[in-house]
Amino acid sequence: EIVVNDVNFVRKCISAESSQGDLWGRLICTNFKVSFIPQGPPPKQKSQLSHLLLGQHDISLTCLEQVVTVNDTRGKRKVLGSNQKLKFNPTELILYCKDLRVIRFCFDEAGPESAKKVCLAIAHYSHPADLHLLFGFEYQGLRYHKGDLVNGSTPRGGIQTPVFDRPSDWDREIKRTGASGWRVCSINEKYAISDSLPEYIVVPVSLTDQDVKQHSPSFSDGRVPQWCWNHRNGSALVRMAGPADPLTQRKTEQKIFTAITKSHPQRREVTLSDLDKSLPNIQDIQSAFVKARQICTLDPFEESEERWLSSIENSRWLEYVRTFLKLSTEIVYNLDGKNVSVILLEEEDRDLNCVVSSLVQLMLDPHYRSLNGFQSLVQKEWVMAGHRFLDRCNHLKKNDSKESPLFTLFLDCVWQMTNQYPAAFEFTEFYLTVLSDSMWIPLFSTFLFNSSKQCAQLLQDFSKNKAIPQGEDHTVIFPPVWKWSQQFSTRDQTLFNNPMYVGKGAASVQNGEVKSFQRSKKAFSSTVRISSTSQRNGLKGEEEPLQRRGSLVSELKADFSPVKDESPSERFFRDWFSHPADQQGVLIPLVLPSHVVLWKLFFLRWVPEVCIPQGGPATVYHKVSQLVDQIEMLQGKLRQYKGASPRSTPVPSPSGPSSDQRRMYFKASSPDDPPTTPNILNSSFPFNPVGNLCPRGVQGTPISKFLNGAKTWLSTETLANDTF
Repeated sequence: EIVVNDVNFVRKCISAESSQGDLWGRLICTNFKVSFIPQGPPPKQKSQLSHLLLGQHDISLTCLEQVVTVNDTRGKRKVLGSNQKLKFNPTELILYCKDLRVIRFCFDEAGPESAKKVCLAIAHYSHPADLHLLFGFEYQGLRYHKGDLVNGSTPRGGIQTPVFDRPSDWDREIKRTGASGWRVCSINEKYAISDSLPEYIVVPVSLTDQDVKQHSPSFSDGRVPQWCWNHRNGSALVRMAGPADPLTQRKTEQKIFTAITKSHPQRREVTLSDLDKSLPNIQDIQSAFVKARQICTLDPFEESEERWLSSIENSRWLEYVRTFLKLSTEIVYNLDGKNVSVILLEEEDRDLNCVVSSLVQLMLDPHYRSLNGFQSLVQKEWVMAGHRFLDRCNHLKKNDSKESPLFTLFLDCVWQMTNQYPAAFEFTEFYLTVLSDSMWIPLFSTFLFNSSKQCAQLLQDFSKNKAIPQGEDHTVIFPPVWKWSQQFSTRDQTLFNNPMYVGKGAASVQNGEVKSFQRSKKAFSSTVRISSTSQRNGLKGEEEPLQRRGSLVSELKADFSPVKDESPSERFFRDWFSHPADQQGVLIPLVLPSHVVLWKLFFLRWVPEVCIPQGGPATVYHKVSQLVDQIEMLQGKLRQYKGASPRSTPVPSPSGPSSDQRRMYFKASSPDDPPTTPNILNSSFPFNPVGNLCPRGVQGTPISKFLNGAKTWLSTETLANDTF
């Protein structure tokens, strides 16, 4: 990493209203990041999440969305790009970041020429002319020659995420899902038939390599239909690109469909789902995200708080999240309820298919709800399937029309499911958020390229330039993001662990009895019998509780109560929602507008105005983590007692496992210590909003304006019936 330019006596603005609390220091532009080094002793760290590559005041150059210079005295403002000239001396620099931060620097005391040079340097280095100019290539090349890269090293007990760049990874997936009618095909080795497909794909057993090669020209970019996943009943999930030549397509499709039908044990016909007709396009998704980002990070809350939720809804972001979740549940019904194979059709098979195929597998297969399983899902359905991360993330900032947050949309959909079924996922929303942030750190191969071929070609050129032997493994030279030890300490990685996760074979207590989380497999029936003492979506009781207007219970009752002329799909969903959710079985999210909510940690974590000190989900996470840590310590002591020989007296360790070996971030407190809530906890935990631009110097959204204009409610009944 080299310092390109720097300037001293810079003020980092904390509030837009006054300079109270602002930080003074040195602003540096390197070939990797924008860094601000405060003068004097560093303030007490309010967040314990420590990034190994980026400091609290650092921003990766790839993370910069816009570089804006301002001259207050002349009333000028300019958005800077690469190799642009600046005709005025800037008094301010505002950095708009892709992770939704807004950072403002003032040059009150800084030299005008130095300030101008550092602004131009930041703009230039954040707009690389070529992918090879990204810092990651230089960094990984030097690390290789220093011997810092170790193949296969992982901090999580040696479990390595499969990359799906070799036949053995696909073979294991076929065996795991019981897909006996499918096989690994190597016809695309050296990218012989398609530039965007992986070298190894899974095809029906009845198709020969020659058949696949013959059919490939009929599909866009030679992307023949490829297998994604198999249900235990034999139905398969397949993804397919649109026709290259519509005139000859029908004959080819019929042969492919026949082969997929033969792969099903009962020879069931396939169902085709055209995603281009059912879902918003990438431009609509980008537009909705930009509007939601504007509302959450740029618009003053004081001016919009009375209609803030309406503004979020009008952005259509949540509507699109619901749309993707709803369509995915319909695919789940076909695979699980109707026992038919489904082909996901998209013109290029590289955007919408990635989202839907991943969500469907997440709903159907508990393996993908584990941390390692989820990472393998992203690797399989996004990275190796040829999602255009380089274009959709706009890393080179060359073509805004191709930019679209498909992967962010997917992570939001996943978060909606974790929010509704918190015990079904091994990972936390902290993990999903840092995974999103990792897209903007150009040191990992996962989110940098448009396809595995582009990755292989660029790494080959890179290896030649850096004198790296040809036989060296690419994952060693340019590692995937899944080696989290490159970004976080072992302790910080424990923030990924969900303390409420119910793993395979775990037990729960229902009605006073310990029961396993296994739903009995039964034939689908059109009749549903529910006893008065049964649980309905986690609510139990002999009498129907009094329902508040608009409550979850009343909405579920309206949606899933038996009706006369309901369709088979409606019966399927009503049957599913009438039983307690099996955390290790099929999971179907609720998709009404009241069920799909804003992902606050992602959208609002950098906004000091809405940060709740000592509040938010982190406070619950803290308590539950301590309880789980205490339980695991007691279990460890019990194992020591059980494992001791009959003649010996076991002496359990007073502290249990060492701190480094324990799974939870928050450790159980001693019985002698009073229960306390750490000062670092707030609704933005483990992130720190201090340092991000705040329109007002107040933490917590003030309600004075709302109360001043509010009506006087005479009773709680009046309050309940009032319309906001």
